[in-house]
Amino acid sequence: MDAALYWARAAGLFVGSFALGWRLTPLVARWAKKVNKVAAPREDRWHKVPTPLLGGIAIVGAFYATTALGALLGWFGDAHRAVPDLAPLLLCSLGMFLLGLWDDFRNLSPQTKLVGQIVLAAVLVFFGYKIDWFVSKTANTFLSVLWIVGITNAFNLLDNMDGLSAGVAAIAAFFLLGFEAMTGGGVPSDPTIALLPVFLGAVLGFLRYNSRPASIFMGDCGSLFLGFVLAGISTQNELSRHGHLVPIVLAPLFVFCLPVADMALVSIMRTVFGRSVARGGRDHTSHRLVGIGLDEKKAVHVLYGFSVLGGAVALLSAVDMGLFYAAGALFVLLTVVFLVRLAQVRVYPPEEKNLLEKKPALTVFWVQFTYKKRVFEVLLDVFWVSFCYWLAYYLRYERWADPEAFPLFLDSLPVVLICCLASYMACGIYRGVWRYTTLSDLSLHAVAVSAGVCVSLAVLVFAYDFRGFSRTVFAIFWLLAFVSMAGSRLSFRFLSEFLNRLVKKTGRPTLIYGANRNGAYVLQELLENQDLGLLPVGFIDDDETTVRRRMFGYKVLGSLRHLRKIIRRYGVEEIVVASRDVSREITEVLEHVCREMGVVLRRAELHLSPCMKADLAGQGVAQPAEREGLSSEGPARVMPTTPNFSHNLKPSGPDL
Repeated sequence: MDAALYWARAAGLFVGSFALGWRLTPLVARWAKKVNKVAAPREDRWHKVPTPLLGGIAIVGAFYATTALGALLGWFGDAHRAVPDLAPLLLCSLGMFLLGLWDDFRNLSPQTKLVGQIVLAAVLVFFGYKIDWFVSKTANTFLSVLWIVGITNAFNLLDNMDGLSAGVAAIAAFFLLGFEAMTGGGVPSDPTIALLPVFLGAVLGFLRYNSRPASIFMGDCGSLFLGFVLAGISTQNELSRHGHLVPIVLAPLFVFCLPVADMALVSIMRTVFGRSVARGGRDHTSHRLVGIGLDEKKAVHVLYGFSVLGGAVALLSAVDMGLFYAAGALFVLLTVVFLVRLAQVRVYPPEEKNLLEKKPALTVFWVQFTYKKRVFEVLLDVFWVSFCYWLAYYLRYERWADPEAFPLFLDSLPVVLICCLASYMACGIYRGVWRYTTLSDLSLHAVAVSAGVCVSLAVLVFAYDFRGFSRTVFAIFWLLAFVSMAGSRLSFRFLSEFLNRLVKKTGRPTLIYGANRNGAYVLQELLENQDLGLLPVGFIDDDETTVRRRMFGYKVLGSLRHLRKIIRRYGVEEIVVASRDVSREITEVLEHVCREMGVVLRRAELHLSPCMKADLAGQGVAQPAEREGLSSEGPARVMPTTPNFSHNLKPSGPDL
């Protein structure tokens, strides 16, 4: 079949399915209300108003009606081949829909649903819907059933916020179709791939009514159907049969990265807190993003972006394997950092303790094994050193064009690993705290990586006389190793700052006087300490050269002569003075303008509590006030010199 004709038919199937889904969904919503199939607000649910269920009926109706029409028109290819190929998936998917519909009406037990899912998955696998990852057919059969059941339940668990499960299903279908278009020579050979435009249209038609604020939910009949269809099609997609073992396994996981990651996080955290994995709750990735401070819409959009990124990485396996491995490694690191950050969000009641809190012996073991030994950091560096060294060879020798390059890489890899890890240890890399990594730490990282590369070169010169090795490889390796080390250490800060930018902050609009280091400390405190109720809008400074510059994304809005205009334009209610030394003239101007316009004037100060002073004195440590020659009478006022401080913001009196 001509490629243009094939994709024209695919576009027609998509439009027809989308139109049917668009029209059927409100009809199903009205019918669900009549039969009283409405999800009432509950503690473990996220919606706040009664919402109709059974939206999966609209998705399934649009999907099967369009599929039947396409089959009658012959748009799925030769009927003698298309019908036997499509029938198992269509019938088993219908069975999964009916299982979910039964659960929506009768609330089946988790074990009953699981047995039904395994039976349907086994039937589908029996008819040839298998992943082809390994040589062993037994392993492929077992893993095929596990894959189909796992993806089905992953989408079921993901249906916990408006538009999330349907949106991620649409993204996964789009990338499955895109991969087939890139690797199938323009016309996919398997008829099941032609179901993807139908599926995509039906889901997007429903998503119009399921996005926040949702007017209908899909129910288990919809979420189980989505996961089962996508899992079945993915076993026939080139994504599961393309290239070597690593991309064959990883590429599908990247396409389904969000449902798989969400299921893994929920399963692990519920197990750690002694909860049933099948028990519902507000502990999914979407709920944890809201717990950080994002609104529901932004949380869903962040997860959409995460899914798109995973799909894009999977597509690279059809373009260049080196790029795929590099992007895949970065994506895995991002995923781990993302999940670790979300795992720290407290979503369970305070009285619920995790396993480490319940068992002191286990706590001691965990701390000794992970924190003091820094096991995970070392293992991560083992991976990064190996991967960066491999990538350096890959780039230098243009996809291993030189047959002698790979043996050299294998022979020298143990030497490079030992030398780099020993250098990292000697330079104190494993004594740092990732969340407080700063630019000064990056210089230490550069020294450690340089030492590791130099020691590796020296050993290779001594052991092999550097015969056959390339200096260019080690130059590339140095750059890659430094970027990977710095990126991994800064990843927690980058992710936290990214999420903080998305958080919808509330509070009284506040202007910071002093575009300097102290102003940066004040800004950090205002952003992180929501209890203060102050929302920074920007800086002012008496130095005209700083105007319109930015500090941590916040602009220096002007100088003192612009103060009235800035207050009116941004609705400023408070001004915080961060500068250490403020002249009397500036003080009088600030006080006069603030009194005139009804703005509260504050000064940021750092105070040592009396109990802390007593502790320091008992240890024989000179207090900061004594060291700096400040009067020890009353609370000592010192300006902050590290990020770890708290401000005491006092309303100003007659004098600043």
